[in-house]
Amino acid sequence: MIGEPELDGEWRTGRAGETAESAPEPGEVRGAARGPRARWVWALGGAVVASAVWGGTLFAQHRLEPAPRIAYRHVDDLCAQAPLKAIGTINGTPFDMTWPGSEASPALDWSYCRATGGYTEGRPWYGVELLVERHKKSDPRPEFEAGPGLDPRRTGASDVEEVPGLGERALLRRQPGTDAQLAVRDGAVVFTFRVEWNVDQDLVDEDAVHAAMIEDMRALMTRLHE
Repeated sequence: MIGEPELDGEWRTGRAGETAESAPEPGEVRGAARGPRARWVWALGGAVVASAVWGGTLFAQHRLEPAPRIAYRHVDDLCAQAPLKAIGTINGTPFDMTWPGSEASPALDWSYCRATGGYTEGRPWYGVELLVERHKKSDPRPEFEAGPGLDPRRTGASDVEEVPGLGERALLRRQPGTDAQLAVRDGAVVFTFRVEWNVDQDLVDEDAVHAAMIEDMRALMTRLHE
């Protein structure tokens, strides 16, 4: 459910500066080159220099680009910070059975919570998972767009929709009849919220579940915001 923490890796920067240092100067072209070949060599040298200058400019601009901000605090017990009131109402009973986990490192801080509620006969039973990741040395955007979230069985074929007004980008990944995942990225912090159920689909109001997930996610983000 949780991958290995990112123990190494820095913010990526281009290597165009190295290209600029090794680019031949036009004056270094030997006099033996004559005619069309000479013109081709001069053109090639000019293109390399121009490319190196342009690449060096992009390199400098990229170095000046700030890293994504971290505007949320790390907590050891995520379960204590996530009362899950909205989804608890859907469940019919509070989520009182909880299993927290966390770790802090120079590259990545993460907090995890798994919770279940008491079983009520004649009602669906739900399980939830929450994960908050604070990326300190890597950009989470590519992973956020493509990752399966808390379920490694997921693929890009699941039903995905944007959720406006939640972080910088929020995606609701729905797997009708089984579960739903709400993933939110805000700066360098990624929140993932999964709700699963194992009952007759007709007993679950999935739209209500999705609305409750969004409400509880918003409450959690507000609570952790620094």
